[in-house]
Amino acid sequence: MVVPLDLSLPLLLVLAGIGLVVAEAVAPGAHLIVLGVALLGAGIVGLLLGALFPPLVSGLVGTLLLALLVLVIGAAALYVYREYDFYGGKGQARTADVDSLRGRTGRVTEHVTETEGEVKLDEGGFNPYYAARTTDGEIAEGTEVIVIDPGGGNVVTVESLGAVEDDIERELAKGRERAMESEPEDDR
Repeated sequence: MVVPLDLSLPLLLVLAGIGLVVAEAVAPGAHLIVLGVALLGAGIVGLLLGALFPPLVSGLVGTLLLALLVLVIGAAALYVYREYDFYGGKGQARTADVDSLRGRTGRVTEHVTETEGEVKLDEGGFNPYYAARTTDGEIAEGTEVIVIDPGGGNVVTVESLGAVEDDIERELAKGRERAMESEPEDDR
């Protein structure tokens, strides 16, 4: 004769919680951790309450109490997960979209040409290394660069920061040239 396992509800919750936490450890991504912690926590509290006050955890009242514990502990686990963002560091380590790479700076890790190269971007996402191309010329390893076109995948178009001249710098240079031209020869 086969006797089925006679497990209490709190013990089942602990086992299910452990299973979900282990599954999260095997395949991370924050899909199972909140539910796993909620089930594990409610099961442990249920086992402790059952040891101290056995009638409290038995029957319909005990089942409702454990369900309420799963909800409360789950809400607390979700709050902690969102507040501390264990997987992403408040979103700083993630790239929101491709366009957010435009204007990011970094350094060349492998010589960049029009067909090959690699850069490491400052705040470039979970993996800050990107294949890189330049529109013209070559950029040596160690040179500071800026992303001028994020592309659509993991290949970005970069330009040396020394070669980039923005509108303000151009206007300042024009102002200096005008000042030099308007000065008399004797004052130079």
